Amino acid sequence: MDQKQVKPFGLSDKIGYLFGDFGNDFTFIFASTFLMVFYMKVLGIPGAAVGTLFLIARVVDAFTDVTMGRIVDICKPGKDGRFKQWIRRMAGPVAIASFLMYQSSLAGASMTVKIVYMYVTYLLWGSICYTGINIPYGSMASAITEKPEERTALSTFRGVGANLAQLVIGVLGPVIIYTTDVDGAQVIRGGGSIFPVVAGIFSVCAILCYVICYKCTTERVRIEKDPDAPKVTLLQTFATIFSSRAMLGIIGAALFLMLSQLLISGLNMYLYADYFGDVKAFSSYTFINIMLSLVLAGFVGRITGRMGKKEAAAVATAFTGAVYLVLFALKLTNPWIYMISSAIGFLGVNFFNLVIWANITDVIDDAEVRNGKREDGTIYAVYSFARKVGQALAGGLSGYAMGLIGYESAAKVQTAGVLNGLYTISTLVPALLFFCVTFMLLVVYPLNKKKVEENSEILQKRRAAR
Repeated sequence: MDQKQVKPFGLSDKIGYLFGDFGNDFTFIFASTFLMVFYMKVLGIPGAAVGTLFLIARVVDAFTDVTMGRIVDICKPGKDGRFKQWIRRMAGPVAIASFLMYQSSLAGASMTVKIVYMYVTYLLWGSICYTGINIPYGSMASAITEKPEERTALSTFRGVGANLAQLVIGVLGPVIIYTTDVDGAQVIRGGGSIFPVVAGIFSVCAILCYVICYKCTTERVRIEKDPDAPKVTLLQTFATIFSSRAMLGIIGAALFLMLSQLLISGLNMYLYADYFGDVKAFSSYTFINIMLSLVLAGFVGRITGRMGKKEAAAVATAFTGAVYLVLFALKLTNPWIYMISSAIGFLGVNFFNLVIWANITDVIDDAEVRNGKREDGTIYAVYSFARKVGQALAGGLSGYAMGLIGYESAAKVQTAGVLNGLYTISTLVPALLFFCVTFMLLVVYPLNKKKVEENSEILQKRRAAR
């Protein structure tokens, strides 16, 4: 393609990339927030069995994520680019697979049937279909533009897309899915029959978002493969990736971040419904959290421009850890005070989520500077797998922790000991994990502001000389 005929990077790319993650998170955030609730409270599957599913699925992802990344790197680019072609192909399958997970009609089936159904549909969605669209989508950022400041803008808009999905799912989800029975207890509407309806609507919304992403984004950075270059094996690629401090640092940070963030996300429904007895406060928390994050998005460029992405993210995650540590110490009983405090504290996580995808493109650039090879898909796939490990551990930890504190799915009211345990694992554990994120950024991850700018200049000179 003649680069002179390609329209310059602009708002259309940012909006398109925003809608890409909006589409992803219509299924991902819905699953992160409500899937364990559906499995345990609608299908009646034990929390330990659900946690085991999440852990096994991540073992499967170790193969499917890297395989998809490898396919993206070696496949022939389509007329729409190397990455966009996969968005076109996988938008429908990932939406359908998500819908299939929430079939409440199986509530009366045997436990064996329900567990088999749970494994088949969850692996189909997460390990195959979601991987098939998310790996190319995430890798595409470095093909849309090669300028660090523009990649930061893409990362910020991607974060806004995730926040919009969280706004829709987090605010409307609890209100639609939960209702109050005659005894004043929070119960799932229609015995769970509401789930396939909501899942179907969100799947349609996901497809519409993917269409907008596909139409509005443009791949500009075309890396031509040298036909005379020696072939690199997957083992050699892994050896290169894991010899990189930048990759190890961002993987460690991502793992701890996902573990803490999704632990909070998975437990919040139980915390507000059972400990505080007020799911409306959870809806308000989600709304305020997202509004604060959207406001924050307007300042991300200026903050990272002055401090650097690594430096600013380390400060932000340390702040969140400190807030959750204070919440644990205070043992709050007022849902509205807790809601406001945790929303303010979560600003640190929201900031990191707004810049994290630009960090990944920095890691990809750093690998190319060191090794002379561009492997967007494989590197992004390894990072994606690390995030899924965090997701799995969070799901597993949530399920096992709920069993450890004695949570009874069938009980309308939990004991005082269970409620106190629920509060502890919702505050103290995330606080410690957030401090681990800060440690990984400060001590292990080496790509500070100066190094990122140096790498960008080196790559621009190399490409100009071709």
